[in-house]
Amino acid sequence: MAADTSTQGEPVKTSIAPWLSVHQATEAVDYYKAAFGAVERYRLEDDMGKVVVAQLAIEGADFWLQEDIDSSPESSSHQSIRMILTVNDPDAVFEQAIAAGATQIFAISEEHGWRTGRLADPFGHHWEISKPLCDSSQVLSAP
Repeated sequence: MAADTSTQGEPVKTSIAPWLSVHQATEAVDYYKAAFGAVERYRLEDDMGKVVVAQLAIEGADFWLQEDIDSSPESSSHQSIRMILTVNDPDAVFEQAIAAGATQIFAISEEHGWRTGRLADPFGHHWEISKPLCDSSQVLSAP
């Protein structure tokens, strides 16, 4: 698929970014900053100064979140998508996320060519913090 072009003629790179529904979006933004070193790229607030929509990035990997109590995993029967965050030091990032308030689902271990652990953030979303153990050209997909 070819890259699209914006109205200014600059190429637009095709990408996919997860969109998380959360309850307490302002707190979620703060959590993702503390847990994963996320950087805010965009923020839309309501009249009370609460986050309605935010775009965040973890080392250049973008994702979005939205205040949506009815669709958030913590307040509905919807299953959370599983986010896979691939980093150089999964042990350190995993511990940082736990210290910021996440709950361990599976401890960091090595399996299927990955060093990976799974946690649930305070907003009900599951994250696998991972690193491939072999050359990236040999890795077909994340765990």
